[in-house]
Amino acid sequence: MKKNTHTSCENCVSKDEGIFCDLEMPEMAEISNYKINNTYKKGQTLFVQGNHPFGIYCISKGNIKLTKTGPDGKETIVRIAYGGDILGHRSLFTDDNYTATATAMEDTDVCFIDKKFILKTIEQNPTVALSIINKLSRDMGAAEKKLSSLHQKNVRERLAELILSLKATHGVKEGGRWKIELKLTREEMATMIGTANETLIRFMTEFKDAGIIEQEGKVIFIKNEEELLTWANLNY
Repeated sequence: MKKNTHTSCENCVSKDEGIFCDLEMPEMAEISNYKINNTYKKGQTLFVQGNHPFGIYCISKGNIKLTKTGPDGKETIVRIAYGGDILGHRSLFTDDNYTATATAMEDTDVCFIDKKFILKTIEQNPTVALSIINKLSRDMGAAEKKLSSLHQKNVRERLAELILSLKATHGVKEGGRWKIELKLTREEMATMIGTANETLIRFMTEFKDAGIIEQEGKVIFIKNEEELLTWANLNY
């Protein structure tokens, strides 16, 4: 981990996506003066499952994977956080330890705000409290959707749904196709949809043969989003 020179919230590249985006300038400046800016190299951990939380992390730039390790030692990716996202917010109002491990997937700029200060900010600024409640609600909705998908959909449908969700968060239009600008290993993708690597590879090949996706190294391109939506069995 490397400490950065101080960067203000006002100049953050993900300011419009964060929980502080609706604050007035004086309040935002106060948070800027208090927070700590760090850069985590690829593979470095921000916090570890089971450790006690001391505040929240706000991602300025980059991607962080949150993983849970089961009793059998198997690691599963719970979700991927990106610019504008916050981590550790669930523990703000409880004494629970971290339920997952956060690891940088690339060089990632992150700001840390300790628990005492953020709770004070919440008391003084209802806008921040509402933003965090909104964030918690979205997280709960996403968790319920993922649980439902694991129980009700087959592997092919779950894989199609995963690719579409990656397109929504990391997709960039490139000509007549969508490029997913997040490189995941086969193992990482397999854990995200609860399947074996061999099964994932088989269905990725099936999608390629059907002309739905293309792959260049670890980079995935969506060629036929409409068909992918059909295979995902989504209601939109």
